[in-house]
Amino acid sequence: MSLQIVSVIVLLAVFVIGTTRPVNLGALALVATFGVGLLLVGEDFDTAVSGFPIDVFLLLFGVTYLFGIASVNGTVEWLVNSAARLVRQNRAAIPWVLFALAAIPTTAGAAGPAGVALLAPIALRMAEKHRINARLAGLMVIHGSNSGNFSPLNVLGVIVNGTVERGGLDVNPVWPWVGNFAFSLVLGAATFLLFGGRALLKETRADATPEPLTSRPSPDDGTGTGAAADHAVSPRHTASGGGAPGQEAPSPVVLAATLLAIVGVGVGALGFDLEIGVLAVTAAVVLHLLFPAASKGALNRVSWSTVLLICGVVTYVALMQRMGTVKMIGDSVAGIEAPLLAALLLCLIAGLTSAFASSIGVLGALIPLAVPFLLSGDVGVTGVVIALAISATAVDATPFSSIGALTVASAPESEREGLYRGLLKWGFSMILVAPLATWLIFVVV
Repeated sequence: MSLQIVSVIVLLAVFVIGTTRPVNLGALALVATFGVGLLLVGEDFDTAVSGFPIDVFLLLFGVTYLFGIASVNGTVEWLVNSAARLVRQNRAAIPWVLFALAAIPTTAGAAGPAGVALLAPIALRMAEKHRINARLAGLMVIHGSNSGNFSPLNVLGVIVNGTVERGGLDVNPVWPWVGNFAFSLVLGAATFLLFGGRALLKETRADATPEPLTSRPSPDDGTGTGAAADHAVSPRHTASGGGAPGQEAPSPVVLAATLLAIVGVGVGALGFDLEIGVLAVTAAVVLHLLFPAASKGALNRVSWSTVLLICGVVTYVALMQRMGTVKMIGDSVAGIEAPLLAALLLCLIAGLTSAFASSIGVLGALIPLAVPFLLSGDVGVTGVVIALAISATAVDATPFSSIGALTVASAPESEREGLYRGLLKWGFSMILVAPLATWLIFVVV
């Protein structure tokens, strides 16, 4: 048995153990990295840990630290109330507003994690306040962000179009964006209907005054209305929930400074393409130094378990990439003489691999593998490129992707476990749904 196959079996074992035993899956993945990398492959320690995603660590830590401060000092509550006034308390409109707001940065060229990092904490707080299912709010942000992924201005669009052009293929750069936007819109509509949107639409009038946070839907309730399983908010949550009933409003100075920090991070990341993790950590530390009393408890808001989860899994997947596991599987598929079947299998590989690794890296590796049979003319070039692009990014709802992990980490602690399970199920379903659907729509038809 080859080492590449062994690495796949070990990854499956990690997921089985991590979902059946109370051990952090990321910690298991780190142990697997050491076991396979040091003992089987013969790597040294520095090489084995070289795949640890320090950029992802800074991103998750920095953003949750910054918004932890904004939460405990009341700024997030102020933002939520301001946003609610814009939609006039229309709960059914809120998910679609979130989708649209998330689509704007990526369409304009920003990286997905930057927009999600800024929007997810506010979106999930709005969902909690207005009794909207956290999975609905989180997935609308994710799919909204994904909808702009292959804009000709977006880094993903530039990479895909450049890879296709270097392969000698002719694809209009607008079509991958249009196809991806339409598919993301359909996923948004499905999310809305499955996670409580129908109940929101049935309301005869908008809630003029949202109910206090004395109840909210159980994480396992799929209705999103809170009618199935209300439960009381713990005293701890009420005392430190960043805008829960009874919390004092932030002072004008604290509010202004926090808003300035958030806007500064957003402008730096979205406008100047600076590393958002570094900006967020810097802004959070400065706020904590300036207003220590108003920032008390902010570090407790950092979702360390989520940070460990994604960093551990990504480290192990990086080992698999160094071992050539993905390339081995892709090469075997690309050699299939049936172009339609090869296209489907490459889409499935794109979805499966991208659920745990960088979408950019996966597309950069798989599109060149598709070039030989695309040049044959037996299948439509544009359709296969669109299907591959969507297959590699629709799975970003998993908690192992940057935007999925950011969404989970941004959720209130009481909702985090339920949101993690929801995104895990939805994201893993996309590993099959997205490749099959896009293959049928864009390649076969």
